Amino acid sequence: MKSSNIGGQAVLEGIMMRHKDEYAVAVRKPDGGISVQKEQYHSVIKWKKLTKIPFVRGVFNFVDSMVLGIKTLTYSASFYEEEEEVLTEKEAEKREKQESVIMAGTVVFSVLMAVAIFMVLPYVLSSFLKPFIQSYRMRTIIEGFVRIGIFILYVLLISRMKDIQRTFMYHGAEHKCINCIEHGLPLTVENVRVSSRLHKRCGTSFLFFVLAISIVLLLVIHVESPVMRVVVRIALIPVIAGISYEVLKVAGSSENPVVNMLSKPGLAVQKLTTKEPDDSMIEVAIQAVEAVFDWRTYEAENFNTAADA
Repeated sequence: MKSSNIGGQAVLEGIMMRHKDEYAVAVRKPDGGISVQKEQYHSVIKWKKLTKIPFVRGVFNFVDSMVLGIKTLTYSASFYEEEEEVLTEKEAEKREKQESVIMAGTVVFSVLMAVAIFMVLPYVLSSFLKPFIQSYRMRTIIEGFVRIGIFILYVLLISRMKDIQRTFMYHGAEHKCINCIEHGLPLTVENVRVSSRLHKRCGTSFLFFVLAISIVLLLVIHVESPVMRVVVRIALIPVIAGISYEVLKVAGSSENPVVNMLSKPGLAVQKLTTKEPDDSMIEVAIQAVEAVFDWRTYEAENFNTAADA
């Protein structure tokens, strides 16, 4: 199976799909209609070569994904604001600048919180085991499983929220569309409905790879000072993200038995972060895909189907 290289994410009552430098957001509006916005994505990374170098590109692609994700979430939420203000041109420019600052602050805050909760906190908790477990390596392994446990607990807690449950359904619709295309089926509601909601190239799998690979690297790098141990865990994040991104790319385009086995834990976690969508959600996802990706040509080239089918 050749990867379509299309990806996306669920937003509020909709789907964002991205292919190369184009992205589209399809949102189910309060009146029942579907709004589709297509734009070019301009990376926050100005030196394009950084997004192409193996084991380096993963970090910068992750930053781009976060920025685009927050931008499209904000756009989708705008359809559900109680009332829309009528702004002058100057007020609109000021609002846009404010939103850019807020977006940058949100990205920074999200990264800091993620580092604190998923990297520092597990180390602090595992350090309490030192009087009972003398082996640093054993404590590091336990720390890794605590990190994974916190991640799963976090997903379980947010999945109880009604809005998140619907977002997870749209997440499922996103995966189903991509799986439908990558298995050579015409992109129809019926075909998408029977496709899998799990996909090896998902961001959930990426995060699971990050958590798993962190265990391996922290077992290899051993420092004595508790302060330096925290510093090492933070400093290794770009390295871990870079490796995880390369593993994810291989997993997304390979059916090797070993690769499939390594992908299973991430796919299992996706059962929590995706839910079965209804047909109205699938319709939204299809429109997002078709705005940025010529699936008919892709299938004709890879599955010998008619391009005008």
